[in-house]
This record gives sequence, C-alpha cells and structure tokens, in this order.
Amino acid sequence: MKFLHSMIRVSNPDDTVAFFQLLGLEERRRMDNEAGRFSLIFLGVPGDPGGEVELTHNWDEIGYGGGRNFGHLAYQVDDIYETCQRLMENGVTINRPPRDGHMAFVRSPDNISIELLQKGERLAPAEPWASMPNTGEW
Repeated sequence: MKFLHSMIRVSNPDDTVAFFQLLGLEERRRMDNEAGRFSLIFLGVPGDPGGEVELTHNWDEIGYGGGRNFGHLAYQVDDIYETCQRLMENGVTINRPPRDGHMAFVRSPDNISIELLQKGERLAPAEPWASMPNTGEW
C-alpha cells in the first residue's frame, strides 16, 4: 500500500496554493473540469514523489464551514523556527508555536490545521517561540 494524497476543499485556490508554497510545496498539476465546474490542484514536496495534497475547488460554492472536521496534514521541516518565521512574516498565524523546538500548528486560508514537525532531533528552545502563547485551537 502507498499513500497517494489527501483532499481538502478550498474556497480560494490562489490563496491556498500560495499558503502551501510558503510551506515549501510545489504545484505539480492542475485540472479544470468545465462540465463539472470544479478544479483539482495537486501539490507536493519538491524531490519527494510521495503523497500529495489535492485541493478541490468547486466553482459555485459560497464558503465551507467546519474545516476542523478534516483533522490536519503533517509535514516534516528542516528548521521549524525558520519555517514558522517565514510563515509569520507572510501573514500566517502560528496557532501553536514551536516552543519545544519540535512541533507547531498553523492554519490554511480555509481553516485546515497543518502540523509542522522538526526533522531529526528537537531544536533547543529559542525566543520568541519559547514564550509565545497559543493563539487559538490547533
């Protein structure tokens, strides 16, 4: 068995693709279905042919509620502090900061939780992360 992808429904594909590109993913392919009035956008980690995120945009939808019912996606990152800093500098709220040098949670524009995990050993606690409070549910 091989993991292929996780699908999330999105309201604004441009905002959501930009968010995942900030995380370091690349767009691999996009399919627009005129008859069905939807688009599928597949994103993945560069150099890793493994699992992908499928973004489904239904052209006529008017907003999704309850993004938390999906759960979360998880990505391993080379430097959790650098990743969170880059996201924060680009307007992303860090819901659960990487106080422990190991784990953080952020949200996509459609309110999907994204877990970030430090590759390898935990990094030493560092400011401003060590004393930063949670900013919401994660």
